[in-house]
Order: sequence, then C-alpha cells, then structure tokens
Amino acid sequence: MGYHFKKKLKIGDSVVGEGAPCFVVAEIGLNHNGDLGLAKRLIDAAVGCGADAVKFQKRSVDKILTKEALDAPYDTWYAYGKTYGEHRNALELSNEDFIELQDYSNSRKIIFFASPWDEESADFLETINLPVYKIASADLINLPLIEHVAKKRKPMIVSTGMSTLDEVKDAVDVISKYTDELILLHCVSTYPSDSEEINLRNMETLRKTFNCSVGYSGHERGIAVSEAAVALGACVVERHFTLDRTMKGPDHAASLEPPGLFKLVRDIKSIEKSIGTSEKRIQEREKSIRTKLAKSVVAAVDIPKGTVISRAMLTVKGPNTGLPPKYIYILPGKKAVNDIKVDSVITEEMIE
Repeated sequence: MGYHFKKKLKIGDSVVGEGAPCFVVAEIGLNHNGDLGLAKRLIDAAVGCGADAVKFQKRSVDKILTKEALDAPYDTWYAYGKTYGEHRNALELSNEDFIELQDYSNSRKIIFFASPWDEESADFLETINLPVYKIASADLINLPLIEHVAKKRKPMIVSTGMSTLDEVKDAVDVISKYTDELILLHCVSTYPSDSEEINLRNMETLRKTFNCSVGYSGHERGIAVSEAAVALGACVVERHFTLDRTMKGPDHAASLEPPGLFKLVRDIKSIEKSIGTSEKRIQEREKSIRTKLAKSVVAAVDIPKGTVISRAMLTVKGPNTGLPPKYIYILPGKKAVNDIKVDSVITEEMIE
C-alpha cells in the first residue's frame, strides 16, 4: 500500500521532521531508579545540555509479564529485588509522580513524553495529554498495543530495533489507519551496540519504504554514530541519559552522561548548519581568499600592441585579478590592444 505520512509534525512547541532542526530526546527511561528526586535532577541536566525533550517509560508490570516471569529469580548486580517482578516494580514511578514530572518539565520548558508498555499505561498517559507517544522496540510487534495507542490520534514515534522490515510494515499498516503523524526510528537493541551492527543506511530504507520522516535511537558508545545519523537525515535522535554510567540499574552503562549529551547537542547544531544548501556557490568570505590564492593568465614575455598572441607568450600565476586560467586556451590567435609587459596579469580589456 502507499503511505502518506506528514513530513513535519508538531510536538509541543516544536516542529519535527524533514527540514526542521533535529529533535534531541534525552531518554531518561528507567535511569531515575524509581526515585522522583533523581528524575527531576535528570530533567534539569537534560535542560542544561540543550535537549528538546525528556522521555520516560510507563508500564503496569503485572500487565506485561506472566506470573512465571514475575516470580523468576533475578540476581544481576543491578537488581532492585529478588525476583524480576520485584525489580521491575521498584523501578516504576507512580501516576502521581508522572503528573509531577510533567509539571516540572513544563516549568523547565522542556517537552515531556513517555513510551507506554501496556494499554492501561497508555490510557493514563492520555489523561495527562502527552503531545506524542513513543512505541519502544520491544513493542514493535505488539500490534494490539500499537493500535490502542494509534487510536488516540496523536503523533507517534516508533523504534524499530530487533525487527524485520515486514514486521515494521505490519506496525505501520496499523498506525496508518488512525494517524498520518509518524516518525520511525532506526534502532539496534544491543546494549551497547557495536559499530558493525548499526547499519545507519537502514534509515533510508525506512524513509523510502514508508514515505515518512525517520530518526535514530542509539545505544552505541560515544556520540559519533548519532552525529552521523543526523548527517544522513535523522530528524530525531534519542539517547539514553544518566547522571552516572556506573549507577545501579539496567540502562545506565549504555547511556550518555551530561558532558556527552551536551557535546552531542552542540555537534548536531553544527552539523545541521554545515549541511546547508545544495547550491554550489562561492561563499562571501571565500572571495578575498580566492583573489589572493587563485590564479590568472599572465604575460610570460613582453607583448607589444597589435601582436597576435601565442600560447608560448602566456603563463598562469596569482593573484586572481585577471582572466582565469582557462583563457590560456582561448587567447592564442587574439591581438593585444595595448602593450602588455612581462609578468602582467591579463585582463579582458587588454585583448581585442
């Protein structure tokens, strides 16, 4: 089927999409460790780094895992409980916390949104009027959840990690029934991702296949790959964000700390300026340098008035104040209209 998604979306006060400034999302996710105070400090840090938005995750743990999975022992070094269910519940914020964090984000003038991991969470997030919904890679194949969210007819950002193109198509087919506001994020769901796994050219595959704006959700070390994604047309860049990568928790190690996010935002702005226009022209500040460094046709010998010029009478030297070097092929056979002294830059008015 043919897809017809808007190329620019309004998210809060930001215009996001092709031709708009890259929308940088600080993915706080679970890096608040279930601590409202830490969540606020992360919002403050994201603001200080120049991010456009902060993103959280909202889940009803008992709705997304079987009892067996909830009761499974969990003994990793970063576990917040003896079972996986206890661990997950310890990392969740309450509905009241989300309302407070949204108010806090508004006061700090940064966009607040979240990825719902179940229908109940999506319905709660709708009550606080989020400007956009995120679907995590883990739910790319969860078509019932995707349909439930798409029916809310808000802009959607969908990550495509650990999925096939056919599975992305299934999700997009569902979304397209209810909204024309979609941005797909290329993503590799390894933590951290190795360079050879990332395949940024997948962004162009998503763009061409689904006729929508695309972005990048990265889990790699450093910031270079995310910057390259912007050069390749990513209109959204999402990176996990923490105050300290050594903190206890599942996502800290694959996150950027404030200095990294600050540099990423800074570099993205520089890259966007550098991409500029496709028109090839001499820049204003190049003109004086061109005059100094580029070359002109110059007389290699004295050329008396009326002389028919030959190639042997000409050479090429700086500065670039006369006829450009291509005229060394054009001037032979022409006459000098006045005496031209050796080593003189030849100008148009000197030639018949």
